[in-house]
Amino acid sequence: MNHTARPSTPARLKGAIGAAACLGLLSASLISQAAEITPTTLRLAHVVNTEDTYHIAATRFQELVSEKTDGAVTVDIYPNASLGDERTLLEGMQIGTVDMGVITNGPVANFVDTFSVFELPFLFPSSEAAYDVLDGEIGQEILGQLEDVNLKGLAYAERGFRNITNSRNAINEPADLDGLRLRVIENEVYVDTFRTLGANAVPMAWTEALTALQQGTIDGQENPVNAIHAFNLAETQDYLTMTRHIYAPAIFIMSLPKWSGLQEEAQAAVLEAAQEASAYAREQNAVMEAEQLTELREAGMEINESPDIEAFQAAVAPVYEKYGQQFGDFLPRIQEAVQ
Repeated sequence: MNHTARPSTPARLKGAIGAAACLGLLSASLISQAAEITPTTLRLAHVVNTEDTYHIAATRFQELVSEKTDGAVTVDIYPNASLGDERTLLEGMQIGTVDMGVITNGPVANFVDTFSVFELPFLFPSSEAAYDVLDGEIGQEILGQLEDVNLKGLAYAERGFRNITNSRNAINEPADLDGLRLRVIENEVYVDTFRTLGANAVPMAWTEALTALQQGTIDGQENPVNAIHAFNLAETQDYLTMTRHIYAPAIFIMSLPKWSGLQEEAQAAVLEAAQEASAYAREQNAVMEAEQLTELREAGMEINESPDIEAFQAAVAPVYEKYGQQFGDFLPRIQEAVQ
């Protein structure tokens, strides 16, 4: 009977020592890679206040980047549109005067048309359906198109499902929007959606919208609950209707020149941090929404949580007829994915 010879104890010990030494070298190599990252500061801007989910995402990103690079890469955050509105930030990233930002999807679509597919009304039936598309093959293909305009898409964070507020009357069906002066994002799909629904859609930057709401030059606006709460819109808006008409991503975007100038190790850390911070922001949104609605009610807002969604869906059919073809196969692929 043949027996496979076993190595002697000293031989096995040498093997174990060798394996440990290899692990030690690998560990040392990883440590040295982190140590070799050139110290860099990234300037990250957004247009909302420090109570908003964008800021929650930005601060989590700041913490994660520091952890993953052992402090070699630091992130300075500029909230409250201190470096400009979202279009200005994107243009700054293109030429390298702004490093990165958390930007609402609507303005991004003005730079890469394909992003407008996410703005089509009632496209996503739930947050989970949106996450599956955005984090999957379709969303990542679209994110990659930003490189064509000198930008680098890192990850989809969240603005959330958008809802209508106004100071004029309660809204339950499209007819209730007739003539309502409603601020919308500067994006043609938003404008056409609300004009199709009968509103007087007024495209303007968010910074201008806040003043217009206070002065009464517009009647209302549409935004997710987190923004309605963060900006105390109950002070100027009496009615909130939970239409959940558009799911709006927010996007961690970086200047492509700045990204290209980072070492590979720093790029990997920044990308991973953006993805993790985005997931964290989504979780926080979900946790906070019920509490925020309670506080808005207590502040005097009348909230309609069950408007006639089917009537709204039927009314926006012309928007799909107008825009459906321009997205190539992305729209049918998304529709198939969310079935």
